[in-house]
Amino acid sequence: MLFASFCFAVMGGFAKVLSKDFSAIEVVFFRNIFGIAFLLITILKYPIVQKGGKFWLLFFRGFIGFLALLAFFYNIAHISLAESMTYSRLSPIFTALFAYIFLKEKLYVYGWMGVFTGFVGILFITRPSGIYDFDKYDLLGIFSGVGAALAYTAVRELREYYDTRSIVLSFMIIGTIGPMVLMGTSQFFTPPDLDYLFAKFIIPEAKSWVWIVLLGFSATLAQVYMTKAYASTKAGIVGAISYSNIIFSIFIGVLLSDNFPDFYTSIGIILIIAAGILVVKSK
Repeated sequence: MLFASFCFAVMGGFAKVLSKDFSAIEVVFFRNIFGIAFLLITILKYPIVQKGGKFWLLFFRGFIGFLALLAFFYNIAHISLAESMTYSRLSPIFTALFAYIFLKEKLYVYGWMGVFTGFVGILFITRPSGIYDFDKYDLLGIFSGVGAALAYTAVRELREYYDTRSIVLSFMIIGTIGPMVLMGTSQFFTPPDLDYLFAKFIIPEAKSWVWIVLLGFSATLAQVYMTKAYASTKAGIVGAISYSNIIFSIFIGVLLSDNFPDFYTSIGIILIIAAGILVVKSK
């Protein structure tokens, strides 16, 4: 899990490098294309066996996961890698909350403490002066965590009906077709206020393909080793260690010219890490 967390942070670094020349939509497109190729190879080697059902929930998981990833990559391009990663790591906190609401799973004292601590951490990072004072990056960052949590909550239901690869493949297929539609639409319709959704396709130069391949490779390594980690020991231990990707992201971000988090942002990051650990350890 430590290695997987490092790979996730490295993936974010490659996404930040690519975002200097490409839109977040195009980065998402290339990240998912690479993932589809990898999954298809595994499916050819080990065919899928599943009973199926709940198609619309499968579609919802793919669609909301795509939007969450798009918000995450858009923020990587505009704010520090550490803040972007911290927002995305709100997902276990919201997953616990959504599982309590929609799946009627119990949320114990440590879980509620984690949820409360996570929300306090958000306030330290965003520092709003009022309810309407969240900026676009704050809202997209929170959505990247909420959207991922909704996707993970759907997975908890879908795993009874589908092979894990089918669930991931649904997300990657939608995450490939969605950008194609949005980039195609952008040839005729490019509202400036919705630049996180609409952007024109840019043909990569030869040097950019190196970063694209490294992005896909690091993302695939992260997924593989995260899966191995969760299959090897208790989810609470693995989930707690997964928060190390925020620490890795701080240092990789600084190497890529991000500012080191200020005092209040650092407190927010620490609170969100603590909140995530409380939530995953309570299960």
